[in-house]
Amino acid sequence: MSRRFNVVAAVVVFVAGGANAVAWAQTTITRNELLGGRLLGATTKSASPIDSDSVLALSPEMRSFLKQNVNGGATDVFKLQQLIDAIMGKTSFGLEYDENTRIAGETFRLQTGNCLSFSAMFVSLARGVGLRADFQVVDIPPDWSMRKDVFVLNRHVNVSVYLGAGGTHVVDFNISDFKTTYDVEIVSDKRAFAHFFNNLGVERMQDGDTLGALSFFRSAIFDGDGDFSPPWTNLGTLYRRGGHLRHAEAAYLQALKADKRDAVAMSNLVGLYDHMGDPEKAAIYQKRVDEHRMQNPYLRFSLAREAFFDRDYDTAIEHLKHAIKQHKNDDEFYFLLGLCHLMRGDEKEAHRWTRKAEVVAKSDEKRSRYSTKIETLRAASEKVD
Repeated sequence: MSRRFNVVAAVVVFVAGGANAVAWAQTTITRNELLGGRLLGATTKSASPIDSDSVLALSPEMRSFLKQNVNGGATDVFKLQQLIDAIMGKTSFGLEYDENTRIAGETFRLQTGNCLSFSAMFVSLARGVGLRADFQVVDIPPDWSMRKDVFVLNRHVNVSVYLGAGGTHVVDFNISDFKTTYDVEIVSDKRAFAHFFNNLGVERMQDGDTLGALSFFRSAIFDGDGDFSPPWTNLGTLYRRGGHLRHAEAAYLQALKADKRDAVAMSNLVGLYDHMGDPEKAAIYQKRVDEHRMQNPYLRFSLAREAFFDRDYDTAIEHLKHAIKQHKNDDEFYFLLGLCHLMRGDEKEAHRWTRKAEVVAKSDEKRSRYSTKIETLRAASEKVD
């Protein structure tokens, strides 16, 4: 599997970014009115077709699989290795990526899904043999994609398995894209369920199933984590697509009550106010969007790369200083900073930052590559007239 397995976090109709909440923004539309969904055609608070208990439930086939492949009396380290080999080894049943979110049992049966599907399946199986397995959200660089008629911000989820004296092992179904320098956060099952139902709501919304989307967004809020903002943001987009602009505004503001730094909610408000002909509100939110975007170390790194290729090394260095201040453990930041100084002719600073990149790098292969690259570029710079 070569593709990154992403969990949909939110749907963006207009500008991408993030910012702090604006204190004066108010609405008379209540939470209950938004969740009731009368304007969307809902007549009752119908239950989600999937309940939270089923997300991680072991199917009979999964129990049989564990019995055949994992020695329940072995140490945790050995049980984990047996489980990984059975799922991901050369003779495994094989897993294929698709963009659909599925419960553990369905993912196991179909052997397809996204990162959240595979993580749910692995957590279920691992707990089935007594391992302490938890969902873990990975703070990957912002990753946007276009799906049908909306922009989607993708987030990545993997699994953390605690092995006591054996330490902690990360199970990631796209390990080639996982870097140990990324910040991670172990989340509760309720937060994972919120991600899960939110994903399903987005998938239903993309298919044009308004009531199905509403049902899953409700589940993300009631059965998952009530402080999780993306379902509110996506509910706002659902209202926005239906032409109910004030309800969309109210849902975005609910998202900001849950998380005042919700990037997508703030950005969607900018686009909404532009559309509603309220440039003053749009400008206030846009200013905070821009301020917050510039605090993102990976955005700064991207801007630094652009400046480097434009031979604007001073600007690149400024962006990299901000990126490193926010995130000190990414060797690529230091290496590019070394290159910038080298191209400016400051070999002493180039050596300093390249050595720092080598220290921060987690693999001997990367350290060697950095050393080779800097020697090659130094030689090239000496030939520049």
